[in-house]
Amino acid sequence: MTRPRGASSALGRDAGRYLLPDEEAVVNQRRHWAVLVRPGVRGVPVLVVGVWLLQVDPGNRFSTLLGLLVAVGALGYLGFAVAEWWIRHFLVTRRRVLLTSGVVVRKVAVMPLRRITDLTYQETLVGQLLGYGGFRFESAGQDQALSQITYLPDAKTIYDQISGLLFPSDGARRGGEDEDGSPDPTRAPAPRPAGGDGRHSTGPIPGFRSRYPRTR
Repeated sequence: MTRPRGASSALGRDAGRYLLPDEEAVVNQRRHWAVLVRPGVRGVPVLVVGVWLLQVDPGNRFSTLLGLLVAVGALGYLGFAVAEWWIRHFLVTRRRVLLTSGVVVRKVAVMPLRRITDLTYQETLVGQLLGYGGFRFESAGQDQALSQITYLPDAKTIYDQISGLLFPSDGARRGGEDEDGSPDPTRAPAPRPAGGDGRHSTGPIPGFRSRYPRTR
């Protein structure tokens, strides 16, 4: 089965293990690469300084050790940012919304679709230029980890897909049910057969006389 547009071509093993056996991801996205710009602005200059200290005076133990520590720290910071970007997945199925995160300690935030009361689509000027946006979910007793999702690529397509799940068209709804799958209270129930218990009363057969008189 071909996955809808907006979902990744394949679910990573890490993200896919949080879905139920009969559950399929309609949306499966990592954050946009723009989320790595801020760590890069912070970490790359520090890495350059560390490499410079390693080369400025190779015979000086202090500057060499200091340069090594600075370079390793900067590489660790950049590597952690890339790992967090790789692991974090935003998943939407026909039942719920999931957000996986965490490199050392894994965290999975879940929100049922039926509990979402409001969906806000946000797209900044930079996001319009680079092709990313975000969402704000509101619900009764909302999970703070899922209250706001930022840096999603092709966010307009994802917004259309989530809106289609939250507000299906009249033709897509099953007869006699509202949006959350409960019976439609405005729909009249089907008439029950006479007798109330499912049994049909029968009259006497014409021309047949029973040996036993009928009791009243």
